[in-house]
Amino acid sequence: MAVLGRGEGHGGTSILHALGAGYGAALSLEISTRVQLRDTPVKKEPEDPHGLLPAVVDAWSAAGHPLPEAEELHWAIRSDIPMGRGLKSSAALAIACIRALCEATEIALEHHQMVDISTAAQLACGCSMTGSVDDSWSAVEPGWKVVDPSVPAIDGVLMQGQIQNTEDWTVLILDRGSREIQPDPERFQFAAGQFQQAISAVEQEQIFNAMIHNGRAVASALGDSEGRKTCNDMSILGCRVSTISGSGPAICLILPSSQEASVRRVKQTIEPRNWQLIETSFRASET
Repeated sequence: MAVLGRGEGHGGTSILHALGAGYGAALSLEISTRVQLRDTPVKKEPEDPHGLLPAVVDAWSAAGHPLPEAEELHWAIRSDIPMGRGLKSSAALAIACIRALCEATEIALEHHQMVDISTAAQLACGCSMTGSVDDSWSAVEPGWKVVDPSVPAIDGVLMQGQIQNTEDWTVLILDRGSREIQPDPERFQFAAGQFQQAISAVEQEQIFNAMIHNGRAVASALGDSEGRKTCNDMSILGCRVSTISGSGPAICLILPSSQEASVRRVKQTIEPRNWQLIETSFRASET
């Protein structure tokens, strides 16, 4: 069994939801998906409910790139990003696969080219309504970007930046389980006024405030009263940010690392609810 190529893509959390805000923005986290592209079948077939893996291969070919010289292509996947939670798992997988294809074919792509292929694949297989351009940027680069999803990636970055002093912050992800509430574009449009508050905060580069406003707007658009209440409860316990990521149901909490008592209280409060808790950090540099 030959490994033809390897790749990695990172997960993230939302700053602006493109369905409601018109612009997308995501912040890269130190959670990732790693893939191997092989020429023989793997022992455990990867879980791919949307058919994203073949969609990536098709998008790669449609972009004019050759496939590896092998009779068959198979994927082996390892990931610490829960699927379908709003943590950018699809974008992370797509970017990881594109990087593996690059290695297998000895083709060097710019990041914006990877983002375009990832976007095309996600739209084609239906796992994203917007193409998740911002998610793909967070999968391929650290920091955050505000993007216009209606134009090619090279032209779509409107703002970008980094979280300063990343070591000063603890990031906790509350995994509330599989998504039960599916996003309805019309409901997101009804919450446009709330999303505008998030956009205004981003324009002032108040990224944490934007995340809070965006999460409240998403809760309204989804009718996620439990998520809204949980975010409020976590704020009382000392979280600087408590917000729904993506279309949920995952909740992202950001606390000062120095406030160990607050971090401990949050963990103790969550424990009886039987939700998975993922502790991570902001992605500060290329890996």
